[in-house]
Amino acid sequence: MISFTFRKVAVLIGTMIGLAALTFLITNVAPGDPARLVAGPDATNDMVETIRVEYGLDRPLIEQFAIYMGDLFTGNLGRSIVSTRPVLDELARYVPATLELVLVAMALGILVGVPFGMLSAVYRDRWLDQITRILSISGVALPAFWFGILLQLFFAVRLEWLPVSGQLSLTALAPEPITHLLLVDTLLRGDFETFREALSHIILPAVVLSFPCLASILRVNRAEMIEVLQSDHVVAARAHGISSTRIVTIYALKNALLPTLAIIGLRFGWMLGSTVLVETVFDWPGIGLYAVSSALASDFKPVIGVTLVIGFMFMVTNTFVDLAYAWIDPRLRSAQ
Repeated sequence: MISFTFRKVAVLIGTMIGLAALTFLITNVAPGDPARLVAGPDATNDMVETIRVEYGLDRPLIEQFAIYMGDLFTGNLGRSIVSTRPVLDELARYVPATLELVLVAMALGILVGVPFGMLSAVYRDRWLDQITRILSISGVALPAFWFGILLQLFFAVRLEWLPVSGQLSLTALAPEPITHLLLVDTLLRGDFETFREALSHIILPAVVLSFPCLASILRVNRAEMIEVLQSDHVVAARAHGISSTRIVTIYALKNALLPTLAIIGLRFGWMLGSTVLVETVFDWPGIGLYAVSSALASDFKPVIGVTLVIGFMFMVTNTFVDLAYAWIDPRLRSAQ
């Protein structure tokens, strides 16, 4: 297991270097002048040349790449043109909000998708199965921004049960950060009133973000459970008189979890990218909203930083999924 883990970590490092090289090529080799983009449309030629020298764009491409990789290894992602602050400092401010939203949405998807997928397979073609089919199709078909607006109009505007947008109300004060995850920090500080308010703000965006993930997990888990429940070892277990509950929850579910883990890893990466729409609709202060505002302002350094952060988190998640694969099925450790 240790050698398997080292191989996966080596693949992670190599893939991350490849992503960094790709972002460099896109920003420096693609058509267009980055210096003129930074200087703005009204800048003179002298101003553009000053920007080119300041950002090192006047140097050979290979030297630029070496400086770029060296800066990445030291955590230097450059400065934002709009705020003039280091991009790393701004990402440290926005990433926890997005990570918290994605983790809550993923928890909803797993806690609802896996049990309902299992029950849908057990009660195949009955009323529960029909309901879960409608749920899974709706999760894939509904556009996130439209679904989010519907929930805002119904639960926030009409019923007034939940807030429309934001992470906290304007009058609420966030506690002193410990983990920089607001829900966790409010619990650790014992500030349960702020915790309830933060929870009420995150419910709607988390439901919207988790809905496609929930649908995918439900469909994959249902299909795998149906196949496993018809396998020989399950039939033999039933013949030996083992209870149906134990067969379904232990023998069948464990074998059906491998493809489900794969879809969980893929959906985690998808959710990190799709936060752009959800955070824009709900005015959530995360990297999605930060990337949109930076792109509209032609501030390319933050956009590169967001790309690298999302790529890194996606790769780390898939590495953990591979390790979970090997833990559930030991045969995979020697096969790779």
